[in-house]
Amino acid sequence: MSNLLTVSPSPHVHSDDSTRKIMYRVVYAMIPALLWSVFVFGIDALRVTLIAVAACLAFEYLIQKYLMKATPTITDGSALVTGILLAFNVPAGIPWWIIVIGSLAAIGIGKLSFGGLGSNIFNPALVGRVFLLISFPVQMTSWPATRQSDVDTVTSATPLGVIKEGLTNGTPVSQLLPELPATSDMLLGNIGGSLGEISALFLILGGLYMLFKKVITWHIPVSIIASVGAVAAIFWLADPQSYINPVYHLLTGGLMLGAIFMATDMVSSPMTPKGQIIYGVGIGVITISIRLFGAYPEGISFAILIMNAFTPLINTYVKPKRFGGK
Repeated sequence: MSNLLTVSPSPHVHSDDSTRKIMYRVVYAMIPALLWSVFVFGIDALRVTLIAVAACLAFEYLIQKYLMKATPTITDGSALVTGILLAFNVPAGIPWWIIVIGSLAAIGIGKLSFGGLGSNIFNPALVGRVFLLISFPVQMTSWPATRQSDVDTVTSATPLGVIKEGLTNGTPVSQLLPELPATSDMLLGNIGGSLGEISALFLILGGLYMLFKKVITWHIPVSIIASVGAVAAIFWLADPQSYINPVYHLLTGGLMLGAIFMATDMVSSPMTPKGQIIYGVGIGVITISIRLFGAYPEGISFAILIMNAFTPLINTYVKPKRFGGK
């Protein structure tokens, strides 16, 4: 018997997972929230999603084939995920051509300008969302009413928008509460907002599915939610008439969407559990800081993009010890 030891190149641990399988698990996790948005906003929610998905797939194919001279990778599911997430970040009544522009920004700038999947620094869907928010602020903050409402369209009528406007004008929280939705409505999603901002419950269910399938770990979502809740609770306990209670910060806006589906992007988030917790706490603190003291009522998108930029630094200084090293 030979005593020679054969050493092959890494990786030494294999699984049957693939990029395609992982991406489609993310798609499956988003289906409950998508179906609920269609129930709440009607066919417009489906229209926005289909346009965003089709545009993202088309731009990825065209840019890779004709500009990058590379083999298109639209079948790996990543452009499909980007399209759905971009749709989740815009109002249901937004014009189709704005969705197409956002898709070009997401795929062309946020993803392929860095080399494609695995090389992008920032979450592509968030790049598209922030690009649209800066370029078309009126259309991006004109929320269509739910089907249970008697009006067609309202502007800045999300709970966070009501809170920000009221507190900025010096209105005490006790006078704002009658204008705000009940906790059950916030949890189920019978409120105004983007497609992915209306149903905390279905987003959480999708997150639990991804945890079960090991697409994500608990470190990023829990650290974001916990840090937002903790900071919001400190200010609320200090002055309950000037700051809303933490429940509103946790159940409204894009917090659940960002914490569960956007910040957990494998490419643009840290690799180690310790790094993910630092990353998540950073996102949570920046988010609540923007909500409480910034000009925008929402801050999760900017917070994630800022911490995306810090991901390489976090990976450098928070990394596991090498095998055999001290």
